[in-house]
Amino acid sequence: MQFHHYGYVSGDPRVQPAAGVGIDRPAELPEEVDVLIVGTGPAGMLAAAQLSQFPNVITRIIERRPGRLAIGQADGIQARSVETFQAFGFAERIIAEAYAITEMAFWKPDVTDPSRIVRTARTPDDPAGISEFPHLIVNQARVLDYFAEYMANSPTRMTPDYGYEFQGLEVADEGEYPVTVTLLSTAGPNEGQERVVRAKYVVGADGARSKVRQAIGCTLAGDQANHAWGVMDALAVTDFPDIRTKCAIQSGSGGSILLIPREGGHLFRMYVDLGEVDPNDKGAVRNTTIEEIIEKANEILHPYTLDVRNIAWHSVYEVGHRLTDRFDDVLPEDRGTRTPRVFITGDACHTHSAKAGQGMNVSMQDGFNIAWKLGHVLEGRSPESLLSTYSAERQVVAKNLIDFDKEWSTLMAKKPEEFEDPAELENFYVSTAEFPAGFMTQYAPSMLVGSTDHQDLAAGFPVGKRFKSAPVVRVADTNPIHLGHHATADGRWRIYIFADSALPQEGRAATGNGVPSATELFAEWMSNSPESPLAATPADADPDAWFDVKVIYQQDHHSIDIGAVPGIFKPQVGPFKLTDYEKVYAADPASDIFELRGLDRGGVVVVVRPDQYVANVLPLTATAELGAFFAGMLPDHRPAAVPSAPLHGAPAAHSALISNRV
Repeated sequence: MQFHHYGYVSGDPRVQPAAGVGIDRPAELPEEVDVLIVGTGPAGMLAAAQLSQFPNVITRIIERRPGRLAIGQADGIQARSVETFQAFGFAERIIAEAYAITEMAFWKPDVTDPSRIVRTARTPDDPAGISEFPHLIVNQARVLDYFAEYMANSPTRMTPDYGYEFQGLEVADEGEYPVTVTLLSTAGPNEGQERVVRAKYVVGADGARSKVRQAIGCTLAGDQANHAWGVMDALAVTDFPDIRTKCAIQSGSGGSILLIPREGGHLFRMYVDLGEVDPNDKGAVRNTTIEEIIEKANEILHPYTLDVRNIAWHSVYEVGHRLTDRFDDVLPEDRGTRTPRVFITGDACHTHSAKAGQGMNVSMQDGFNIAWKLGHVLEGRSPESLLSTYSAERQVVAKNLIDFDKEWSTLMAKKPEEFEDPAELENFYVSTAEFPAGFMTQYAPSMLVGSTDHQDLAAGFPVGKRFKSAPVVRVADTNPIHLGHHATADGRWRIYIFADSALPQEGRAATGNGVPSATELFAEWMSNSPESPLAATPADADPDAWFDVKVIYQQDHHSIDIGAVPGIFKPQVGPFKLTDYEKVYAADPASDIFELRGLDRGGVVVVVRPDQYVANVLPLTATAELGAFFAGMLPDHRPAAVPSAPLHGAPAAHSALISNRV
């Protein structure tokens, strides 16, 4: 964590100085906003948290409830989400209170007595080590709390506007605020009254029954599996030995249970198989009582018993898989003729079973994807065409998720005797571990994702997939850290320079002929060429306001003379122009990142998007190619009045910001 660059900070460094719209932010919902987010679920809250880092973008998030969510239905946090939490600064705290899944146990009917269940296998949760972060179980409400805290501490001082229900919207063909939104007050002195808010953009994160989706003419299409499950969060006394281990349980009676221990040491969740549902049931299965769910659970667990003492929450649902054909308000025939103004995220555009723990995780990545793009467009960093990539990228991800979930939920509903291979369920769980963990997403080439022409230079950083962190050593303070953990959700692109074999200025010093290394030539181009992406950075902003450029040398940190490192890797930041020493790294001899990620030792550039996905891999010599890649995403010249990024840019009133922090 970096602070003090605006002056001495004596309080909590997580509380950023108020800036832009965060100074004297109105408590009441304004009549005009840049972005209106509908719904405070995971997708909406992450989108709001990301946009809270853009001080001059007026973002408001509304919720029909009168206050925060007390208990959430989602609880599975995949490792990809924990990586995202790291970027928002609360991974360590949520890990400390969560339940960490390390193994999964599989129970099946005893072959000698099918009325009894026995443990038949245990599998590690992450056998391939796909992330340094764990798979967690924690109440969705706590995830939302952490995002709310992050928003409140942001430069914009954002808080949800509770007590407003979305009624409808209209999109005009022109105007600064073309989206007219009608809201209904659901709480407080104005309860029952309608009001109108005009917005530049609207993000619908309002769940499976989304009114925003309906307003833009999208429908969820798909199928119903006609199979019902009862789910309960329970406190109970039991002799079942794996009550604190994630389990897939199949009984001889034909029923199944997915058991997921919860945080806190006592609570657990059970998905209890209620069997096939008559297509003409008309929802009657949803009237199944909690007593019936508990009775069914005891039947499946035989010879073990479950004495339920308290129910925190329970429900009955039927498995369904539905997807919209677009995630924004632009009709297929209008693609390319206008840019979208309304977007839908999460359950508003994809629904599936809860048993793979995917809903909250995929939804949050929806929110991350659209939010940074909106921030860049509204701050003038990128053209509006950037927004068309949201639906193109996330609709494919949702389709892959639903295909995976159909297979997983079908296997979970199978009777033991229906499996050709008794180990089919656990084999599927292990072989597909990377998908539910969130690491199979790979965006196709676009204006945001380059080609794979140079992929062989960095085999461990596949273009289009998330940047997989690895250990390095920070040269200035000799601290071993994970490279990706220093990338915060501040809206900046990351450009990682994996240096060639020369030490800083080694070529000139050794030969005496002034021949610079490939790394130094690249640094010179980045610093001074009009074709460099850094040339688009506002003149009054910090040099790293839009692009966070880091270098990783092949040698150990003792070999690096930080004074000889090119200045672009030691930018002068803040009102006092202090040197940032945290962009220069060395390989860790015990875990060499060049070896771990298959990096070419001739020098490689790895470009990473603000949402942590690898956008391009290039050799150090491909400066023209790098310039061309960014050309379509950046202004053609240095904009004099474009606001800079929070904390890294030069604020309008340094003295006011400093006085607020001391």
